[in-house]
This record gives sequence, structure tokens and C-alpha cells, in this order.
Amino acid sequence: MTSLEIIKNLCEKEGINISALEKEMGYSNGSLAKSKSIKAERLMEIAARFGVNMEYLMTGEEPEQKEFNPQLTAKDERDISKKVDGILSQLHTSDALMFDGEPMDDETKELLRVSLENGVKIAKIAAKKKFTPKKYR
Repeated sequence: MTSLEIIKNLCEKEGINISALEKEMGYSNGSLAKSKSIKAERLMEIAARFGVNMEYLMTGEEPEQKEFNPQLTAKDERDISKKVDGILSQLHTSDALMFDGEPMDDETKELLRVSLENGVKIAKIAAKKKFTPKKYR
């Protein structure tokens, strides 16, 4: 598919013809419709007009969208650590860290801490994916 065909398809989607696009963009009559190749500057202007990128006008294919994978910052790690410490301190004060009436051993407490930390990290990353505006991705 040529760039001209792609531009014609975009025009059809908006309900205008190629001559109306030429007028709107300030090009001479027939400059797009009769041309064998379209200059890069004009392709950039047309891409901006239709809200597509240059790659789409050249190939007809949308570029791959990179998946947004947020990373935890040092501040996030500190917040997670504080949150886990707060949860564990609440559990210690309420004597909830017992198993059959006996206090948990240190190994089990550490496993619980790691498990809580992982859960909070996963929740933090999911929240970043969900609530980060598209312009910052």
C-alpha cells in the first residue's frame, strides 16, 4: 500500500476527499493526487493533521506499543518497608502472631515479612500501571 493510498483511506474515514485535504493543507490542486512521491515535509504535516505517525503513512502499519512496566523507586521501597513494619507491629501488639497458642518462631516471622513485602510491592506496581497518566508512560 502506498502513502497516497493510506492518505486516501484516512480521508475516507473522515468523510473528506483528497482535494479537500489539499485545500485545507494549502497545497496546490492535484499536488497529492497526481504526485508519484510525496515529500517528507508534507508527510509530516499530513501525519500531524490526521493524528498518526510517519511510520503509519509510510508502511500502513501501526508501530508496536511498548508495554508500560513501572519500576519501584527508592522512595517506593522505603514506603513499602514502612508499611510492612506497620502491619507487623500491629500484629505483634494484638498477639496475632501465634500458632496453636504458641508464638511464631523467628523463621516463620521472616517468611511472613517477605510474603507481606511481596504483596505490597505487587500492589504498588499494579497501582502505578493503573493510575499513571498516559503522557508519562
